[in-house]
Amino acid sequence: MIRTWIKFCGTTSLEDAQASIAAGADALGFIFAPSKRRITPEAAQKIVAQLPQNVQKVGVFMNETAEQIQTTIRQVGLTLVQLHGDEPPEYVAAIREQIGVIKTILVNGGLEDHFAQYFGSHECADYVLLDSGAGSGLTFDWRAVRPRVDGNSTRLIVAGGLTPENVGFAMHALVPWGVDVVTGVEAAPGKKDPARLRAFVAAVRKSERL
Repeated sequence: MIRTWIKFCGTTSLEDAQASIAAGADALGFIFAPSKRRITPEAAQKIVAQLPQNVQKVGVFMNETAEQIQTTIRQVGLTLVQLHGDEPPEYVAAIREQIGVIKTILVNGGLEDHFAQYFGSHECADYVLLDSGAGSGLTFDWRAVRPRVDGNSTRLIVAGGLTPENVGFAMHALVPWGVDVVTGVEAAPGKKDPARLRAFVAAVRKSERL
């Protein structure tokens, strides 16, 4: 049985970070790009300093300078970087020399071309995250996307409108390496719901056994 990697993104407090870890998260996301869940590097550093080493700390950036990303990596103690903007392959490759990279690709934004860019001859990112839009809370047609990403499932992370109720369907349709959720486990923007965190992890683990 392959264990699916789970990331709870949009972490804004130590309380939510601890609830996410208690529920079974493999990674926490800290958003440094424009967002209702944006956090400062200073605030993120205080949270990360109190987290276990085995939990990955992912910084989410959008069209940020390489210098600022490198500064934030060091200041916060990030272990992965997620690039959510229009970063070109050469830029992504340069960041990858310093740290593991997740590259976000929007499913309605030239999916095949972007796959060829980032995972063809360039091989400039470690993982690709498929999303329907930044913080939209909307799903996309998982079954329709499957043929467009075949051969990449071992490096695929699915996001976009996932919830405890639908994550199993997404997993069966795309067989991803990981799943990433924000809105579907919140009580309000920037505030996690512990019960939904636990329900999400339980749904993922149940789907692995089916």
